[in-house]
Amino acid sequence: MKQERYLTFALTKGRLADKTLGLLEQIGINCEEMHDKNTRKLIFVNEELKLKFFLSKGPDVPTYVEYGAADIGVVGKDTIMEEGRRAFEVLDLGFGKCRMCICGPASARKLLEHHEMIRVASKYPRIAKDYFYNQKFQTVDIIKLNGSVELGPIVGLADVIVDIVETGSTLRENGLEVLEEICPLSARMIVNQVSMRMENERIRKIIGELKELVK
Repeated sequence: MKQERYLTFALTKGRLADKTLGLLEQIGINCEEMHDKNTRKLIFVNEELKLKFFLSKGPDVPTYVEYGAADIGVVGKDTIMEEGRRAFEVLDLGFGKCRMCICGPASARKLLEHHEMIRVASKYPRIAKDYFYNQKFQTVDIIKLNGSVELGPIVGLADVIVDIVETGSTLRENGLEVLEEICPLSARMIVNQVSMRMENERIRKIIGELKELVK
């Protein structure tokens, strides 16, 4: 009899992992080891269900999935768009909801309307480039920042920013506002392309049960 191989999950560290584990537990998939906050383990195993789990920084999850180090990953839609890795996006898990937006001072609105050459600061240069070049057909100078992108327009580095907006309170406190919405975001489940063929039955069962939960 063919030995069943382990299915491996790559989960984004932090709130997304906690929420994902909560969902998985509702469909009978649990991993007790992961509840130990003091553990130094990197790989967590459920021998009974032949499952493995590991935690990773968001931008690395699509990489692990594309290269087959993980069969299934859970990560924000923003990361999937920015990383541009090859994987099947199979399910919107419905949590971690926010929006990718163009933000700036109210005065920058007319620069967007008139398609002027502007500077755009963002942690997401790929998303920014795709939106401006392929959807707005506006030529812009994109500057990658890693820290508080809200600083960009305030110190005169950029005219606008492309960033994630949850409540908008940080923007308001700094005299900025949402000027355009690019797309809604939330946590998504992605699957390695080969795993989807090889483990189709097991993976589709997990997707189907989760789909019922997140309707």
